Amino acid sequence: MGAFSFSYICFMAQAKGASIQNVYETLQDLANKDQQGFVSINEFNRFAQIAQLKIYNSLFDELKDTKRMQRAGFNPVRDKSRIKRIEEDLSYFSKKQTVIKSNDFFNKPEDMSRIISISTAGSILLDQSTKKPVEICYDEEKIERLLLNNLSTPTEEFPVALISDDIYVFPTSVKKIEIRYYKIPQSRLSDGERTTTGNQPAYSANSVNYDFELPEHYTYDLVQEIAKMIGINLRDSELVNYADAETKNNKQSETF
Repeated sequence: MGAFSFSYICFMAQAKGASIQNVYETLQDLANKDQQGFVSINEFNRFAQIAQLKIYNSLFDELKDTKRMQRAGFNPVRDKSRIKRIEEDLSYFSKKQTVIKSNDFFNKPEDMSRIISISTAGSILLDQSTKKPVEICYDEEKIERLLLNNLSTPTEEFPVALISDDIYVFPTSVKKIEIRYYKIPQSRLSDGERTTTGNQPAYSANSVNYDFELPEHYTYDLVQEIAKMIGINLRDSELVNYADAETKNNKQSETF
């Protein structure tokens, strides 16, 4: 997203995703100014999905870099605020799913992007949860060493999961797990409702539009990313002026 993010220009609005129509019409206006001609809907929709995924993935990188700078003592107050905002935005994509063992492994959720944590799917007994956290491992050789060592063999009290194409949990007596994860970004309807059929953001002049699932304040990042892909010569001042006008319009609409 670069050093300067247009996300700061707009107020946070988790209730709705960035409007696919607003992004498309803005790009049309910018393309006309840059004499790039007409942006086709098919072309725009292809780039829209890629742009959303690119911004979504960049949040993880930015969060990691900002936390590293904070630990190093660089501008901790500002970094703390930035960390909070990114974590709030990513929390919207956080999901939980209980998975039952199939054959020798657990299937990953179809919409999973990144795992947050895994626990055994216990129950509540005398107001106490019987769930056990599962240590996550991505190294098959490390798992093999654990299984061969009697002192470190996983137990039901201290289970371990190997993450590969599927999820393998040791000991094998564990039959059900609960996965917390970040989902792949998809789309929302214009009223803010999430779509449930895996639809990706898409603009249609004659039927239902599927808005971005990224929050509304990422509108300008999306415009910026798609403009690069289309080849529009985008100047920061154009987006800033557009953002200022949209912010004023939003304030006026909130007044009525």
